[in-house]
Amino acid sequence: MYPANMRSMTTMQATGNTAGIVVVYPCRSGLSNHEAATQNALAKKLAGLRGDEFAGAYDASARYDRPLYFVPNDTLVQADVSDALGITGEDDLFGGMVPHAFVATKTITHGLPQGATRIPEGWSSEFCRRVRDVVLPGYSAFARRDALEAGLKLLERGPVRVKKPGGIGGLGQSVVTNREQLESELESLDGEELSRIGIVLERNLAKPDTRSVGQVRVGNMLVTYCGTQRLTRNNKGSEVYGGSDLIVVRGGFDTLLQLPLGQQVHIAISQARTYHSAAMACFAGMFASRCNYDIAQGVDEEGQWYSGVLEQSWRIGGASGAEIAALEAFRDDPSLPVVRATTTEIYGDPPSLPPDATVYFQGTDDRVGPLTKFARLEEYGNT
Repeated sequence: MYPANMRSMTTMQATGNTAGIVVVYPCRSGLSNHEAATQNALAKKLAGLRGDEFAGAYDASARYDRPLYFVPNDTLVQADVSDALGITGEDDLFGGMVPHAFVATKTITHGLPQGATRIPEGWSSEFCRRVRDVVLPGYSAFARRDALEAGLKLLERGPVRVKKPGGIGGLGQSVVTNREQLESELESLDGEELSRIGIVLERNLAKPDTRSVGQVRVGNMLVTYCGTQRLTRNNKGSEVYGGSDLIVVRGGFDTLLQLPLGQQVHIAISQARTYHSAAMACFAGMFASRCNYDIAQGVDEEGQWYSGVLEQSWRIGGASGAEIAALEAFRDDPSLPVVRATTTEIYGDPPSLPPDATVYFQGTDDRVGPLTKFARLEEYGNT
């Protein structure tokens, strides 16, 4: 039988090797019903893509007789992952691994203010230098004093968006317009968390368009995509993530840039590629098989247009249903170069679904109430 740390010797049936076992890896606790169900459903799809067996949640006490492929629910941090798991590269998981916890958050997007009093271990000034021209004006800070000085500097040009690094889907963000508001926001932060993963202060854009650019590798298949996110109303009437519309190509960023997508979309793709390359080069020991980058495009209070990467996701995400649908289409038709794939999230009573919808969750979630989540695939060029 294979101990977990020997599984990289054989990977995919699709490449002529021994079939393995796909397991979900709950590195982040406290998932809601719909998050856990979606992760399981996506992991089953990945098992089908790879020609593997799906075995549910990873059991550290079990002895698996075939190589393992992990589907974590968050980006892995090297120090938190046992060497016995044998996760050593992107062929071992759907997601990514980083050397320090803050690397998986928004904090890495911006440089530290000059004279910063706290610089975390593993901080990469070289990464900040490489991405300076592809992100919005802003700073990251790991101390209140540093954050206050950075925020005041940004306030000279208009409102500032304050973002907690671990926030998902726009949560954990606020906009401040003066020193008093800034100080109040900073005083509300947990000191230990601030020191560990920091805070982000960034030029605020008025009603920006948010584009998604990503890349996924499963076995010998590489796909790259661009698209947009949709908002919807949840069961409390608040605007939340409602799905993604993606154009997915077989191949890398260069292939995606060959499509006639318009200047602003090409800018977003090029910025995401720069950010992606810099991260892989500047953080030692990092790797990822699933990468997603959010790019904001819009104007600030002075009417200046900006485009910049907001954040990265090196873990299973809201667009993963569409990513996997595209991978399945490319597997089934080796001549297919590009597809359109979507994910949709609808709150409230179960809707009438298209006949070709792949449902990942439909029911009453323990936290958000009634919810339906599904993916669809269309030919490129359809509207």
